[in-house]
Order: sequence, then C-alpha cells, then structure tokens
Amino acid sequence: MKRSIIITDLTRFSAGKPTVCIAGIDPKTGECIRPMPYLPFIECERLKMLPGGILVGDFTPTPDRTAPHLEDSRHKDLKFGGACSSAEFRQVLDGSCFASLEEGFECGFESGERLLPPDQKVQRSIITLQVQPTDIEIVENTYKPGGIQLNFTDGSGRRRRFFPITDLGFYDYAQRHRESGALDALNEQIAKQETVYLRIGLTRLWRNPNGKEGFWMQANGIYTFPTVLRYIRSYPEKAPTKS
Repeated sequence: MKRSIIITDLTRFSAGKPTVCIAGIDPKTGECIRPMPYLPFIECERLKMLPGGILVGDFTPTPDRTAPHLEDSRHKDLKFGGACSSAEFRQVLDGSCFASLEEGFECGFESGERLLPPDQKVQRSIITLQVQPTDIEIVENTYKPGGIQLNFTDGSGRRRRFFPITDLGFYDYAQRHRESGALDALNEQIAKQETVYLRIGLTRLWRNPNGKEGFWMQANGIYTFPTVLRYIRSYPEKAPTKS
C-alpha cells in the first residue's frame, strides 16, 4: 500500500556494516514502520534520507515478523517526498510519546536495567520519550574507550544509564565533541534547549558475552527543540565495506 512516513529513526550499526536501519511514522495513522530489508548507505543518500524527511513507498507487513518488532514492513518503489516542517516532525514525535520505559514497553525494569527478557510479550520495539533537557547527559563509554553513551531520567523519575547511542547523525556530532574534549559543552548546549525527544528502540534478540539474552534498549534518536544539535550530513563519504 502506498504510504508516506516521516523518518524518525536513522540507526547506525557496528563499524563495517554497509546498511542503515530506518524507521518512520505515518502522520495520518500514527503507525510506526520499519522498512525491511535494511537499506545500504548509497540508497539512503539517493533518497536523501534524514530525520524529518518524508519517505514515500509501498509498505507491506513482513509475513514472518514477530513481537516485539511488529513495525517490520517490506518496501518497494521508495521515493523522497521532501522534508516535513519542524512543527510536523515534533507532532509525530509527540503522538508517539510514552511517559516512561515501563509504560512504553509494558513491563517493569530494575533501575539501570536496559534488557527486555526474550519471553516478555511486547507489541512494539520503538517508543518516544519526552524528557527534560537538564535530565540528559552524554558520557564516555567506560567499557569501550573511544565511545559515548546516554544517561537520562524519564517520566518515572528513574535514572537510566549507559544507553548506546545508535542515532547516526547525533552520534557523529557527539563523537566529535568527545574527540575534542568538549562533552561538557555539548551537555550544556542540550540543557539550554526547550525539550528533548528520545527514540528508544530494541535490538534483535541477542546474547551478550556474559550470557544475558534478550532485546537490548538503545537510543535510536535524540532530537532537541528548538535547536537541532546534529550535523546535516549523516552518511560517511564512502560507504564502509565489510571486514
């Protein structure tokens, strides 16, 4: 079925993978759609895919999709439909908001936990949280030197720590601040904004080296208003190749 979605998630994978995970919201229905299979960098550049861009195409639910990734949809005839306005982008984020991780993913979490058990019945894999700009902190990854992570407090009042940042554009922007020793300045910039929206997504089923298995939470999108804190260019000069 031909539909238009506003891109809300442009998610990076680990180094060496030449694809990007895209997700967007149909502004007419509020439905979140994740085009599958994942798109290569070169196709994302051709379609001018950036957050707030309008992606037009035929989207059909994948026949083998399973919870929590019920947004998965086959795609064809993708076209760029221009950019939405700041007000339209904010409206689709507002419409997909939940007060907390517990409300959005319909289960309880221990403080500091970001793992959803594999047997947990959840009907979505991406949610939006609106958080106070002063409750956001970009920090160095203490376990992987050279990386960055996100700490934040959601509407439950609980502090959430060490979320991987997979937002492609924001990651590049924040990483440059880390490399120049200016993370404090970046956090000050964020604190001065009116509001911040987080797109929190779940990975595919994965077992970490310690044997813990489930769907892991990550920051798919970080959007500040009224100032957009990210580089406009979100793709590498050259698409990476697999090692």
